[in-house]
Order: sequence, then structure tokens, then C-alpha cells
Amino acid sequence: MAFRPGLAVALALVTSCYLSATPSSSAASDGCFIQCLRENIPSELIFTPGSSKSNFTGVLESTIRNSRFLANTTVRPICIVTVTDASHVQAAVRCGRTNGVHLRARSGGHDYEGLSYRSVRPETFAVVDLANLRTITIVTTADEPPTAWVDSGATVGELYYTVANKSSNNTLAFPAGVCTTLGVGGHFSGGGIGSMMRKHGLSVDNVVDAKLVDANGELLDRAAMGEDLFWAIRGGGGESFGIIVSWKVRLVRVPPKVTVFHITRTLEQGAVDVLTNWQHVAPTMPDDINMEVLVQGAPQGQQQQVAVFFQFLYLGTCDDILPTIVSCLPELNATKADCNEMTWLESTAFMNFGDTNTTQLLDRSTGPNFFKNKSDYVRRGIARSVWLEILTKWLAMNGSGIIILEPHGGFVGSVPTGATPYSHRSGVLYNIQYVASWSAGDDSSVAIDWVDSFYDFMGQYVTKSPREAYVNFRDLDIGQNTVVNDVSTFDSGKVWGEKYFGSNFERLATVKGKVDPTDYFRNEQSIPPLLQS
Repeated sequence: MAFRPGLAVALALVTSCYLSATPSSSAASDGCFIQCLRENIPSELIFTPGSSKSNFTGVLESTIRNSRFLANTTVRPICIVTVTDASHVQAAVRCGRTNGVHLRARSGGHDYEGLSYRSVRPETFAVVDLANLRTITIVTTADEPPTAWVDSGATVGELYYTVANKSSNNTLAFPAGVCTTLGVGGHFSGGGIGSMMRKHGLSVDNVVDAKLVDANGELLDRAAMGEDLFWAIRGGGGESFGIIVSWKVRLVRVPPKVTVFHITRTLEQGAVDVLTNWQHVAPTMPDDINMEVLVQGAPQGQQQQVAVFFQFLYLGTCDDILPTIVSCLPELNATKADCNEMTWLESTAFMNFGDTNTTQLLDRSTGPNFFKNKSDYVRRGIARSVWLEILTKWLAMNGSGIIILEPHGGFVGSVPTGATPYSHRSGVLYNIQYVASWSAGDDSSVAIDWVDSFYDFMGQYVTKSPREAYVNFRDLDIGQNTVVNDVSTFDSGKVWGEKYFGSNFERLATVKGKVDPTDYFRNEQSIPPLLQS
């Protein structure tokens, strides 16, 4: 459906809104916005808090992955539009621009700070929910490499399942995150690190086209948006520049069999020595292997329960890689019994669920989760004495605390820093994700104090000036935008922006200034417009 109401309807709409909307009447403006939506989008796709027939709360909470934001403690949207077509997104943008209502887009709801569906500061906004925009179309021809068009509301699991099942021998794949309920729209917009990035790069290193609705409500592909904007949306936080409705990605080939290693080591089994060596070995191993580490905390006084999980994905057979692991990481004492050979698609289920039932990849649901995350990057190895302190002190404080280490190097490290907004390339050994979680009804301050204190402690061992962070592990503690004259300021954005994007931040702000100078698409950590004088 195009956004072209009949003349009579348009005149009635404009007249009624003009008569009722005064400068002090935001409620009237909101009403005009809703009315505009209903004139141009099927009413069953629009959910408002006040409608007796609307399950607004159910839709709002349907894809919220961080349950700490379920409580009505922050600003909620005035409505949710559950679009099923790009034209609905165009209509929402044009209605919003006409009536002074900002839009926030949500694909999978994994935004760690919930900025895709809530506002920290007072602001009138609506949510464009892309969860029902999830078509995946695979294109394979004899003359061209295989590609896929994937809508932003599809999940990583759905993409994996569809791609792999399009090849008779399970050799088609795509490099993206381990968590399968991620909506690809948000995941790709931040870069998309994953278990094949050392071989095939980030998700955005394999994006070849996209369709975006800009601040004027126009639907643009790569050719129409131009290379600067196309560069910006591939890792620069797509929500800052428009609403990306679909992505064209280049698929990759994987062998018929891959190998997953699941190895657990405790302090008594030499976990400190393994970690100390791992941080130098993992980024320099053959590109075909990714060696992720998860360290699980233990309650105070039970240090023997601190566990270090080594989860490796190798694109090949156990016999081909095991000798290399034994030689380069002898402290791990890996054996053939630690190998699990399977198809690549089965490996994506195995690493999530512990079994090879691939139909689980299509399940978009998650249970209630309460957590706070932070992130860092490491360019110089951390000393053994520090790892010992981390495992025996910090991880022994909090039984639900976790740190996740993801090695770089290989393909992802060979790409120039400015090729995409993701700046954490050459010289990065690995990134760290800190996770503090708690149960419903628990005092969240204990977990949050722990992760804040641990993060402060780690500051001396990670990157500095700036202290790098991953935008897909969004953290409002590192800075928030200040809005002046209804536009986010460049200086306030620079505080957090250089941590996420390094030297690429100013280029992102320049692109924003060209394509959205009035800062229509914004949140507390959106790219601010840098306007050229």
C-alpha cells in the first residue's frame, strides 16, 4: 500500500488536525498521528494503550529480551505498528514527520538497553515493530555466488535454517551471531560478530545491498542511497539513519562436516594457565577455527565451582584440527573425546541448546531474563596473575556473573578499520562481554554493583583512549546524547561514539548530517548529525 490517501480523506485529515493541534496540545498531535496511521495502514496492525480491543502490552512485551525493562519505569511508545510491508514503514515515517512523532524500530528486541522500544527521557515516540517482516529469499545461480534477501524481522536462527536447507549437502551458510533469537535488523546494524568471523568476517562484511526507509519516507536501495549511507548502516547503528527493512547478503560455503569442541576446566584443572595462553593462541590460529570462552562465576567461598567453558567451532573434521590444538594449547589437554562432528546447521543448534535438533532454531521465544551487560576489547594479553585474581576473586563474588571472550584475528582483523563502521579490527586479540544477571524479585543492585566494580577493575588491562566497546552490547553508562533545540549534539555523542566506532564516529555523524539533519531518527545513543557549515 503506497502512502497516497485520496484527496478528500487527506483534506479532512489535515483540516481536523490543524484545528485541534495547538503548540501546547501534544495529545492532539498524537491523535492526528494515530489517525494518519489508520488512514494508511491496516488498523489491525496498529496497537495503542487506550484501545479496549488492543493487546498493546502483549505486543510491547512480545520480543523484550531484557525483562528488567518490563516494569513501567520509563517512557513507553504512544503506539506500536506491527508492519508487514515496506509501504507500512513509509507511511509511519510520513505520518510521524507530519505530526512531530519520532519513530524507533525494533526487529528482535535484543537491545541491551531497550532503546528500540523505550525512552529514558521524556519524548513522544512510536515503535515500528519489524518482527512480522521476516521473508527470506535465497538466490542461487550457476553464474553468480549465492545470495539471500532477508527481512530485518527474521531471526538469525531462521536465516541459518533457511539458508542451510537450500543446499542439498548442507554447505551453504552465513556468518552471524551464536544467539539464534537475534533479529537480523539490529544484529547487522551493529556489525554482527559470530563464530565464523575469523573465516568469513562479520555479518556486515557480507552485506551487498539493503532497502532502507529514510527520514522522508522514501524507500532506497544501495544505488539510490549512495555509498556513504550504505557504508554507515553496515555497523554504524542503522536506527540512526532510517529503518532498514531488508538486507541482501552474500552466502558462504562450509564443509559437509564441522567440529564443535565443548571442554570445561576448573581452577584445579589449570583453567588459569589455559586462559593465559589462549588469549595469544586463539587470534593466531588457522582462520577455520573460532575458540570462544565463557567463564561462569561461583558463590562466595566456593571457588572450586568457577568453571571455564571452551567452545570451539572448526570448519572441518576433528582429525584435521586436533593436532594443532594440542600443539598450540597443550594446557587444555584436548582429546578426540572432546570432538563433536556434525553439519554446520546442527552446530548452530548444538552451541545454543546442547543438541542437534535444528527445528529449535525457528523458535523465537525466550524466557524471562534480567541482566546488565558491559563490554571491552583487549589488544595486549592479560597477565596470569590478573587471570588468577579474576577467577578467584571477581568470579567468586557472583554465582550468576559471566564473562564471554570472543577472539578476533583472521579475516575480521585483516579488513581496514574504515571499511565499515566496526573499527575493532587489526591488533584486537579478543573482546570481552560482562554479564550480570538476577532472578525476578531479586535486588538487582547487587548484580549491577558487581558488574560496575568489575568493569572498573578491568579498565587498567583493556584498551584505552578510547576504551573500546561493542555497539551491539549497548551500555548507557558510557554516555548518552544531550538534545539541544530538538537535535542531539555532536559533542555529547562523541563521548560514547568514539568508544563504539573509534575514528569512524565523525564520518558517521557527517553522513547523519546529510541524510537526517533534523535528527528525526534518534535515541539516547543514536548518531548525532554533524552539520557542515
